Amino acid sequence: MPRSAPQGHGPVRYGPPIPEDGLPVLPELAAVLARSASRPQSEPVGGGPALLAAACGYWDRRGLPAEPDRVVAAPGAPSLLLALTAALGGDVLVPRPCAAWWAPYARLLGRPVFHVATPAESGGVPDPYALLETVRRIRTEGGDPRLLVLSLADDPTATVAPPEALHAAAEAAAAEGLYLVSDETWRDTLHAPHDTVVLSPAEMLPGRVTVVTDLAGALLPPGWPAAAARFPADEEGAALRARVLDVLTALGARVAGPVAAAAAHALTEPEPVTARVAAAVRLHAPVAAAVHRAVVAAGAVARPPQAGRHLYADLGPLRGALAAHGVGDAQELEDFLADRLGMPAPGGHRFGDDLGALRVRLSTGPLLGDTDEERAECLRSPSPLELPHVQRALVQLESVFDDLRDDAQRREPPR
Repeated sequence: MPRSAPQGHGPVRYGPPIPEDGLPVLPELAAVLARSASRPQSEPVGGGPALLAAACGYWDRRGLPAEPDRVVAAPGAPSLLLALTAALGGDVLVPRPCAAWWAPYARLLGRPVFHVATPAESGGVPDPYALLETVRRIRTEGGDPRLLVLSLADDPTATVAPPEALHAAAEAAAAEGLYLVSDETWRDTLHAPHDTVVLSPAEMLPGRVTVVTDLAGALLPPGWPAAAARFPADEEGAALRARVLDVLTALGARVAGPVAAAAAHALTEPEPVTARVAAAVRLHAPVAAAVHRAVVAAGAVARPPQAGRHLYADLGPLRGALAAHGVGDAQELEDFLADRLGMPAPGGHRFGDDLGALRVRLSTGPLLGDTDEERAECLRSPSPLELPHVQRALVQLESVFDDLRDDAQRREPPR
């Protein structure tokens, strides 16, 4: 298979978007946005009083007390991370794999980015021993590691780091003087919220962690960009917030007024919003589990998804079968699966994995139907996997992976 044209797959120009929910916009949020569309005033840089107060309430309910003068809003988490990276300076460390949008912003600023291996049980949080080794190696080579970006509920792996793993990584980071940015975009999309313990590093290191939440994870459609950051409640936190506001001002990074109104409403978590979030999780969790079963049954390796609308699969065990189709690296795997599945399937190299590793992120949103009516039916159904259009999508996915499994078995040497 010919490799995709470079202009469509540049390291910055092609960054796979976060996994969308594939669902119609919640009517109540659409109404709030529409009522605000006639307001001519611009939202101030960093967010207006209503948006900041709503963000404080959101974090208060999650055990992270916040005050408006320690919160900043922006048009999406990427602009916040860009501003934080510029304000903090130094080299950046991220887990391997990590969200596709983390590393490009550091590179745009000319900052070195170093990937750190994650434990076997989860992604999003680096292995503490690998973190210590990486930091010391960077310093030995003359580098200046300052910032560690991590996530609790992870994109791309869809796993949730156990509290003990997070605690060990946070202790290692603190010992080396690193500042932490905790991406908590997916914390409200846990598949089994009553059985999954979520602990923020801001609870462990209150003076060394800024929490970032992109509302596209659970509360807003991805096309309405809005995110918030919570800074430490001390002098250093205030100074960092001021520097971040300077960067956002230089970028002109304001949340659009109508979007700010919808974001403030969503962050107060009225019943229709919380009901939609819960319904979306109940829908995506079984679909993700079905995709996981299909991938593992074919012989690939994947951690069971615990959050979000995606999973991360390693097709290394199927390398021989894929080679017969001209697939030898993650870019070729991306092209191959996107063509066979009829949906985006970004390769692991987008998330910091080696190009030669045959890893891919698969999302559940594209499996929910082609029309708003089909997707809305998924939300209403108590058994979405039994809906004909969902069954057809899953059967197509299963057939692609079953064919690879059969090809691999045919190529096995006789015993």
